[in-house]
Amino acid sequence: MRNYRHIEVRPVAGALGAEIHGVDMSIELEDDVVAEMRQAFLDHLVIFLRNQTVTPQQQLAFARKFGDPIEYPQLKGLPESPMITPVVKLEHERNNFGGIWHSDTTYLPVPPMGSMLLAREVPPFGGDTMFANQYLAYEALSDGLKATLDGLVGVSSSAKADVTKTREDRMKAAGAELKVLTAEHPIVRTHPETGRKALYTSDAHTAHFKGWTEKESLPLLRFLWEHQTRPEFTCRFRWEAGSLAFWDNRCAMHNPINDYHGFRRVMHRITLAGDKPR
Repeated sequence: MRNYRHIEVRPVAGALGAEIHGVDMSIELEDDVVAEMRQAFLDHLVIFLRNQTVTPQQQLAFARKFGDPIEYPQLKGLPESPMITPVVKLEHERNNFGGIWHSDTTYLPVPPMGSMLLAREVPPFGGDTMFANQYLAYEALSDGLKATLDGLVGVSSSAKADVTKTREDRMKAAGAELKVLTAEHPIVRTHPETGRKALYTSDAHTAHFKGWTEKESLPLLRFLWEHQTRPEFTCRFRWEAGSLAFWDNRCAMHNPINDYHGFRRVMHRITLAGDKPR
């Protein structure tokens, strides 16, 4: 267990995830605090804060301590803060935003390093988010399968799944033009900061292996998608208003559970620029 001098780190599960205590997002953070939070982020893949009361501008200033905020593709941010994307499910809606296991926007040539999600309004129950450690998922594979995956490239598409249906419905209603985005990334990527290898594919976005047909790709991909989310690789976070989750898209997947029909859920999301997977 690592020793921290400026923050308290409480792991929430054996695989990944930790709550950080002793941090107030509304004030300017000292460099030593930011450095320890960054280390906890790398150690635990997703970190959580609770009971945060901040304006969008304060949330953005906090995010800038950890990376460069970027606009989410094909979605408009808040009028007063375009880098903050509202993630909303209304009472009458049945589909939620991103409701399938995935790493964010792997259909971009340079996917994001991380994402920060702040809860503004939450349902009285349900609406948890699950996270899965992709280091552990890779390390649990046989040497033979690791050798098979080495060098394989996945083709990701923004049109792959129903992950964006609620988003697309809203965009169509606003008269926006939807574009299909595609990108190619290694199925096993090496984390640029930790040097560890992680699986980098998902049912939400990976259409097939480069050079393989979809029919040829699907059996192996289906095995990987099931393997990646084994219970022992996961943690589950229960939201409260004022809770923040900050996860590492380079080595963790997430899945927002869609089990709160009839209730409103409003989150504010910031996406941080990443690097090209290798």
